[in-house]
Amino acid sequence: MKTIIYAKDLVKVYDKEEVVKGISFDIVPGECFGFLGPNGAGKTTVIRMIYCFSPVTSGELSVLGRDVKKDDRRIKALLGVVPQEDNLDPDLTVFENLIAYGRYFNLSSKTARERANELLEFVGLTEKRKSLIRELSGGMKRRLMIARSLISRPELLILDEPTTGLDPGQRRLVWERLRQLKKAGVTIVLSTHYMEEASYLCDRAVLMDKGEILIEGEPEDLIRQEVGSKCVELVASKPQMRETVERLKETEAEYKAIGETLYIFSKDGRPVLPLLVDINYERLIHRKATLEDLFLKLTGRSLGE
Repeated sequence: MKTIIYAKDLVKVYDKEEVVKGISFDIVPGECFGFLGPNGAGKTTVIRMIYCFSPVTSGELSVLGRDVKKDDRRIKALLGVVPQEDNLDPDLTVFENLIAYGRYFNLSSKTARERANELLEFVGLTEKRKSLIRELSGGMKRRLMIARSLISRPELLILDEPTTGLDPGQRRLVWERLRQLKKAGVTIVLSTHYMEEASYLCDRAVLMDKGEILIEGEPEDLIRQEVGSKCVELVASKPQMRETVERLKETEAEYKAIGETLYIFSKDGRPVLPLLVDINYERLIHRKATLEDLFLKLTGRSLGE
């Protein structure tokens, strides 16, 4: 299958600091591909190089079969982009924002108005078409930015942290709209530090930290192969923690401690539990493993650190 984005040994240097360190990846048409990791991992920098906002320092990067170093203007004309920052025009209404953006793509007035009406319905903002931007909630603004990015009907949509700052209900609504776009054949590239978001949307993903790719694959496969299906999470005092670690040495389970919380990873958490039942923990949870557990296992720290 052909690639829609191809990167090899991609490097970005800011003020003599290498913030993206020679990463390679490829993205195929029709998939949702995620760049995952904590703030400062290099995700946004990679995304900005893909949509030609930030120049590549070295390495290869092609988007839609075009070299970003040579054909950036044409690439920009073919993409839909939702940046991390809100850059809607505050002096225009919701509808006028879409019409104005359509002019960048040389859409006729009739076509721009038709598409604007379709997109407002798609993102659930028809009733807000005459509202000014300051009258919208954060979730409405993000949905409007997604609508705006689709005015040119791009085959490739780039989203940088699309649901940051939204409440769970608003986030879920955005996810559903993105899934609909994917079903319609739009290729989506997503950067996020929300691991639940990645699990819900992404066909494949790379987990990044400090400018490097730690691991790549299908989210559920990565969790199953690297962590296992379950994780035991417990909160304990130092004596309880020491006792638990001693008992875990009798098993093949791996574990990581962060403060007073111990995370235990095994292919199946149940064999570990009988070793722990007689210790009086402050909290013990046996739950499904997640991408956050994978990051913790690979780096020894949580996404929030």
